[in-house]
Amino acid sequence: MVVRGDGCLRSDYKIDKSEGIFGDDQEKKSAVDCNLQTTETKSEKRQEVNVLDKTNVMRILSQKRIDFKEYYYGDSGAISGVDVAAALNEDERQVFKTLVTIGKSKQHYVFMIPVAEELDLKKAAKAAGEKSVEMIPQKDLLPLTGYVHGGCSPVGMKKQFPTVIDASARNFGSILFSGGKIGYQVEVSLADLSKVVRYSFCDVIK
Repeated sequence: MVVRGDGCLRSDYKIDKSEGIFGDDQEKKSAVDCNLQTTETKSEKRQEVNVLDKTNVMRILSQKRIDFKEYYYGDSGAISGVDVAAALNEDERQVFKTLVTIGKSKQHYVFMIPVAEELDLKKAAKAAGEKSVEMIPQKDLLPLTGYVHGGCSPVGMKKQFPTVIDASARNFGSILFSGGKIGYQVEVSLADLSKVVRYSFCDVIK
């Protein structure tokens, strides 16, 4: 599991010798001891996270033998999608949020767009072949999908709805999205995602 963000595991800890921090052998030893202590702390943190229960999304991906990366940001205080991307030190253009809409026909549609972007409802309606679409009320999200706001994932919904991923996703080999629980994200290649979600690409952001 990759754990990043404030208060989370970082894997890039290094001692910068170019800064002239080594005045003598004792200082070198102190710095090395500090590095070892930090490494031990990281190891303990990684072990703590690894024993956490898998989310429903992770179980489904594992059952389908799909390769994926897990990300935990629960200790970062991140709330918005942009905050999550920053906490994970990931490109916000590659981190996607999952939005559920309802069309004029009362059919539901799922749209995945970059966390920093806004869904263009006119483009979304055109992509869905509807006269119009609108976001579903937040109170309807859990009974409809099985997921809560902030932890909604396209994988493992109670029912699979027509899904559209913004065309910008094609710029990346894989995308990050909710792991089905607040505090968790997964990264899956677009090719593998198609094995569990039937989706199409379309420009649907403003």
